[in-house]
Amino acid sequence: MLDVPRLVVAAPSTGSGKTTVATGLMAAFAGRGLAVSPHKAGPDYIDPGYHALATGRPGRNLDPWLTSEELIVPLFSHGADGADIAIVEGVMGLYDGAAGLGPADAAGGGDYASTAHVATLLDAPVVLVVDASAAAGRSVAALVHGFRSYGTVRIGGVILNRLGSDGHERMCRDAVEGLGLPVLGALRHHDEATAPSRHLGLVPAAERRADAVRAVRRLGELIAASCDLDAILALARAAPPLTAGPWDPAEAVGPREKQSQRPRIAVAGGPAFTFGYAENEELLAAAGAEVVRFDPLRDEELPEGTSGVVIGGGFPEMHAAELSSNEPLRRELAAFGKASRPVYAECAGLLYLAQELDGAAMCGVLAGVKATMASRLTLGYRAAVAVADSVVARAGERVRGHEFHSTVTEPVHGDTAAWQWAASGPVGFVQGDCVASYLHVHWAGAPWFASRLVDACGEAARRGDARGEGERE
Repeated sequence: MLDVPRLVVAAPSTGSGKTTVATGLMAAFAGRGLAVSPHKAGPDYIDPGYHALATGRPGRNLDPWLTSEELIVPLFSHGADGADIAIVEGVMGLYDGAAGLGPADAAGGGDYASTAHVATLLDAPVVLVVDASAAAGRSVAALVHGFRSYGTVRIGGVILNRLGSDGHERMCRDAVEGLGLPVLGALRHHDEATAPSRHLGLVPAAERRADAVRAVRRLGELIAASCDLDAILALARAAPPLTAGPWDPAEAVGPREKQSQRPRIAVAGGPAFTFGYAENEELLAAAGAEVVRFDPLRDEELPEGTSGVVIGGGFPEMHAAELSSNEPLRRELAAFGKASRPVYAECAGLLYLAQELDGAAMCGVLAGVKATMASRLTLGYRAAVAVADSVVARAGERVRGHEFHSTVTEPVHGDTAAWQWAASGPVGFVQGDCVASYLHVHWAGAPWFASRLVDACGEAARRGDARGEGERE
């Protein structure tokens, strides 16, 4: 049983200020000395990076589509263990999710994987962030009343955002409190505490570390000065205990044969590769791997003894020249992939393994593949089927993932494709022990990815393929 105070920060629509309020609340409570567990509804990778800066704990995603309804409470409990309060930032509007993808009787009264769905599964109160600049005074109350009346979630209070004046605040506050709902905070325009954006949303915290730290600190100060933290904490403490036990990565991968030496798996990080779910690395470790990090922008070699590589998502298109200039690492990765050593790559990893990205030379593991920026964003959940056997999947297996990119590759798949889903032809590349595609997967929903990759890396190490054994290429 987990009895952690918790709440969900939601909004009527995207752009209302959820990230500002959620990250600011995390920073403000952490500033009071509380252990804050940060979570994000949906698949987004960027907001959790700011959550981690605010709390000093890994930002974790809660997505019923990627993992399952049954895993939401266990995953939440796993992340929130030892916390004094857990704060979940919602996704899009409160009732917006994956329309038509989940069962009609999903919890929450909204689309599957919506904020309402996650809040209902967690039995957590909702704080509704309302952009008051877009409402005409007392009309804020009509908006709040509609959201409170629709669906089944418990809206425990409102935070008014982007107020214009003292009079505007009094008008909106009186209207909302006339509904019997408390106004838990009132924020004025606060451009100085916002993060910059670009083609796929906020600039990741890892790309602007010093500026991001300052921005998160200002957000905490803004929320502490503008919100009733005691009332918000009391609301979070009203959430009932959760009875499901915490998710355990060791249980997820199942019994494992003890290995004489743990295979070393190098995971790409740094400013160009910022997308990854914390549970993926935890599953690799539980499956028997030693997980180490490398930064393709800075490191000229893979870590000593590397027998497998994971390159997740990020923004290599923003760092193409710097990635290209690191020729020693590109050459080593090319040799690594061509020797059929295990490599798993998602989205940004696919671009980095290509022959070139917007004309800049990349690793060339996927010979002849050229990646370029596209004129439109590709975004959405995917119910994928494995086209061929690979180091993580078997042909015909099904997995849930998502796409999130503004690039395209030519060709879109190799002689052996990785995946296929409805309304698409084959996509991605399986080449020896390398698999690369645009598909992002939360491995808690597919823990066999970790166990199979570790097995393949263990076999590579036993063959003497690990870097540092024998002659360097």
